[in-house]
Amino acid sequence: MSYTTSNRDTGSRNARRFALEFGRTFVVMPKGVHKATIVWLHGIGEKGSSWTQILETFHLPHIKWICPSAPTRQVTLFGGYPCTAWFNVTSLSEDACDDLEGLDASATHVANLLAMEPDDVKLGVAGFSMGASVALHSATCRALGQYGNGNRYPINLSAVLALSGWLPCSRNLRNRVGASQEAARRAASLPILLCHGQVDDVVEYKLGEKSAQTMYSAGFQNLTFRSYNG
Repeated sequence: MSYTTSNRDTGSRNARRFALEFGRTFVVMPKGVHKATIVWLHGIGEKGSSWTQILETFHLPHIKWICPSAPTRQVTLFGGYPCTAWFNVTSLSEDACDDLEGLDASATHVANLLAMEPDDVKLGVAGFSMGASVALHSATCRALGQYGNGNRYPINLSAVLALSGWLPCSRNLRNRVGASQEAARRAASLPILLCHGQVDDVVEYKLGEKSAQTMYSAGFQNLTFRSYNG
């Protein structure tokens, strides 16, 4: 792993969860030849359009950006207050209970969007904060070849980018990847970039750093972690 620094309830509860509908999807088309498609996942409380203007300013003419919107759901971290969220969060810590069903549902939504892209373009997932966590969950699903629920993961990801996020479902990741030579090969070959601000007051820097360390030790060796003074 390379480091760089820059100055710059059961039953009815599950039924309600699966009944959640994803919001509107926004698209930023490439200005040049279409060579890659990246699904960009917003942070908690945002929607897909929150990032389209920023993405349009990037000098990346060959990339198509797909910006879906998360469902509106009750979030435990906010005392059950409803907001757009890719999955439920109880706390921002390593010991938090993972909403595996919510994570799988969002990763499936991302995969379904990418599955509609042309065969000759490269596919990637990127995100900010909570969206970054779904991107990293997608990375582990790609390596393992399956979602957390055991269903097959269908997308050949070429890149993953996570800004100010954390790795969910990190327990026993090393053992799960190491149990299969194919999973270990996919993990080692997947390019991943994690970026985190050192004074992040929402998702603590140490959580992002630990996420990078956990993934690298699990076999994601083509991983770069970049820290920023902001």
